Amino acid sequence: MTRRGIILAGGAGTRLYPATLAISKQLLPIFDKPMVYYPLTTLMMCGIKEILIISTPEDTPKYKQLFGNGHQWGIHLEYAIQPSPDGLAQALIIAEDFLNKSPSTLILGDNLFFGAGLEKLLQQAFKQTKGATIFSHPVNNPKRYGVVTMDEHGNATGIEEKPENPKSNFVVTGIYFYDEEASSLARTLKPSARGELEITDLNCLYLEQKTLKVTQLGKGYTWLDTGTHNSLLQASKYVQTLQHYHGHKIGCPEEVSWKKGWISSEQLLTLAQALSKNEYGLYLRNLIHEGNQS
Repeated sequence: MTRRGIILAGGAGTRLYPATLAISKQLLPIFDKPMVYYPLTTLMMCGIKEILIISTPEDTPKYKQLFGNGHQWGIHLEYAIQPSPDGLAQALIIAEDFLNKSPSTLILGDNLFFGAGLEKLLQQAFKQTKGATIFSHPVNNPKRYGVVTMDEHGNATGIEEKPENPKSNFVVTGIYFYDEEASSLARTLKPSARGELEITDLNCLYLEQKTLKVTQLGKGYTWLDTGTHNSLLQASKYVQTLQHYHGHKIGCPEEVSWKKGWISSEQLLTLAQALSKNEYGLYLRNLIHEGNQS
């Protein structure tokens, strides 16, 4: 069955107050595009065309206004509401009908991934039909995250949520590949001490079943959790710098869909014309010109 995607773009965004008092944090810009464009494009890079966006009752209409049904990019978008932020694993319960027992990829709406070999790693995880695959990345302050420990072969031996004394500096990033059992397993979870259904607890169930795989994002890969004022600014500077020096956009759904053949050059040109008064639209037009010359 076709793998489906989930973007969790809910939460109150309290770490970004007052900037998020009137708007979802995932709608704030990272340089030249909304934050949510980056996780959406990551799912599209995997080859996922059916995606559910989960947000708050107040913000869901704004996502619908931004994306519509996704057909302009050759994908299909649906929407669901998370009434209150009761844990990341709750997203798989909310998405249960949408998934319809299909494998899924859950990505957090404030996570940005980049690296030359990223698409290949994502597609490898995409092809796994049994168990779960998580992506780990080294950080300087692991106690803020879910910390994963691994043996000499890179196999996970344990995951701890925000440990006081981390056993490694590799943490679990905000993208998770699951088989068709994820929603059922999420329903068996009990709320943690902070009253949430923890994604770490779900991952530990797969670990206990010996069906959890870990893909390490080492040197050459960037993972940004853009949930604070400093990290949001750093992410914007990072995207600006890379795009300026490499001449290619990060998190551009129009480009991904065109390169995958989901939309035609004529459709891409139509999208470019709607953005004709800025550099983004010029970039899309140049894609067609460069493609015709290659």
